[in-house]
Amino acid sequence: MILPFLTCISFILFVKSLSLGPLPPWACDMRFLPLCFWKELPFFIPKAIKKSVSGCSTWFPWTLSMEKRNPGSNHENVENNGQISLLDLPELTLECILERLSPAALCHMAGVCSSLRERCTSDHLWQRHMEQKWGGVIGHAAYLKWQLFSASRKNSIALEGLRPQGLIRFMGHAWPFSFFRSKFDHNSKKKTSLPVDSAMSWYLALETGSFWFPAQVFNRENGHLGFLLSCYDAELSYEPQTDTFQARYPPHGRRAMAVESGVQWERLRAPPVDTSPHVLHISDCLNDLRPGDHFEIQWRRNKEFPYGWWYGVVGHLESCDGNQLNCRCHSSDTVVLEFNQYAAGSQWRRASISRKEHGEVGNEADGFYGGIRKLYKNDEISTWKMLWPTQVLE
Repeated sequence: MILPFLTCISFILFVKSLSLGPLPPWACDMRFLPLCFWKELPFFIPKAIKKSVSGCSTWFPWTLSMEKRNPGSNHENVENNGQISLLDLPELTLECILERLSPAALCHMAGVCSSLRERCTSDHLWQRHMEQKWGGVIGHAAYLKWQLFSASRKNSIALEGLRPQGLIRFMGHAWPFSFFRSKFDHNSKKKTSLPVDSAMSWYLALETGSFWFPAQVFNRENGHLGFLLSCYDAELSYEPQTDTFQARYPPHGRRAMAVESGVQWERLRAPPVDTSPHVLHISDCLNDLRPGDHFEIQWRRNKEFPYGWWYGVVGHLESCDGNQLNCRCHSSDTVVLEFNQYAAGSQWRRASISRKEHGEVGNEADGFYGGIRKLYKNDEISTWKMLWPTQVLE
């Protein structure tokens, strides 16, 4: 009976002690801790209470000014005046906390000491943030370009005889956290390296807009009528101030490179296939196409232009009345393509391709149709429908 009572009193004193000190900026990211934290909490209550009685104001070192810490210190130097460090937590509990932190909070924590810096810059933490924020727009082509970029930086560092700390310093100037910047400026004599090919390096290069990556843009050039319901390849750079992108479309023909600013996230996607915009896509779905199927097809104005992907629906042959019981369109060698965003009498409304001998077809007047891919995923189809124009095009 006495033991539960003492435990209860100890817990109340412990919780009360948590409110005595101000919280750092990253504390807001720790509101929801996993169950494993609460399971292991009782093992640390006695130690926390002992410190509270001797004058410790909190379990976590929140009352310590993070600005006064030495970023180059190690685990042994983290404790100050007998207070319990975050690094005193069990491995699983600490890992759960770090997994809850935002990228900004991880950068703050990385400036506290060398032990936390090693943990907070680990790939497995940053790969999760990469997937959450950039997974929808980063594809295989972007990854290959990043690998080349990283290899180039490694070679440059090797030739200059420098340690790979350039991105850390760049991060301190480009990342909008004065705390992080001041930490590494103050500790300039201590060498702090971050692998140029790490997940954190890639995330920060994307986040600061210093890395241009290949992706595709729906309705290019601010929804120009000539590009509605299309998707074109571009080089993109993130603009953190506006949470939008700048897009550079490659030059073609006599036309110079087009640049578009303010591109929203919902207009971007990672390329679904690894086909260059100047190469004919190999169609592997021709025998599966039936009326009502959704598709994307390559199209370009002339042979000097790159391909863009255009959305459409498979239609019925003119000889078919559209009755599903009598329809034999799927067994015909001819596939009818319908682009219903155009008016019924428009030259762009319908086109046809061959199932057996499909290559690039077209002319200078109507443009050239290339490879075709059938859309199987509902999220791809819904994205196109979301971009549907409010008026029928001529």
